[in-house]
Amino acid sequence: MIYRVDFIKDFQPAEMAGYRSPKNTKENTLKERNHLMQTTQIMSQAKTLTPTEVEQVLNYIATQSFPLRNRAMFLTGLWSGMRVGEIASLSVGNVMNSDGTVKAEIRLTADQTKGRQPRTVFLPQKLQEELQGYLALRQPANPSHPLFVTAGRKRFSANVMAQHFHYLFKKAGVAGASSHSMRRSFISHLAAKGIGVRVLASLAGHRSIAVTQRYIDVNDEMKRNAVELI
Repeated sequence: MIYRVDFIKDFQPAEMAGYRSPKNTKENTLKERNHLMQTTQIMSQAKTLTPTEVEQVLNYIATQSFPLRNRAMFLTGLWSGMRVGEIASLSVGNVMNSDGTVKAEIRLTADQTKGRQPRTVFLPQKLQEELQGYLALRQPANPSHPLFVTAGRKRFSANVMAQHFHYLFKKAGVAGASSHSMRRSFISHLAAKGIGVRVLASLAGHRSIAVTQRYIDVNDEMKRNAVELI
């Protein structure tokens, strides 16, 4: 299916994303467990972006094609903590109210999440404002249309969006960053501000705080702040 978006031109068409549950076999169960372990390892090793690097990426985006879309996609990952597959799955109706305003909370269905568990994503005011500006340009008429589309006017798949961010960071000159970096940065930066791990786990959609703890960077600034509490 092709979605009409007049301001976007051909760039990289992608197939519509779809998910089908594998058959419940021991082999598939083992594969799923291995995949979870590999994903957790990748996430825990993903680069956490510094404020300088975030600004570097935003400055690069501003000089390229589709700056408003790419900026909105990047900040959605950085400020909401959603996985790249969850961002790719978003439809206009997930984020926009009937009056055209942006919602403060996104309700993700089981089909949209990695663990197939529905959850609520909370959007800070600054992200609501960014998405409002993006939607003002898009002027979407159908709430079922994807929120972010490729230049080929199709929904991003999780894989295509991950590749998109890989090359975006590379061209912006941020070495070692990937699509996982936005989510890890979200968790680490909140942890540095003193948000408890249980709250972080809930915000990230983790069912285990042990998983969340692997994403948190402990830096010298956090340790300095900690000892001042003595």
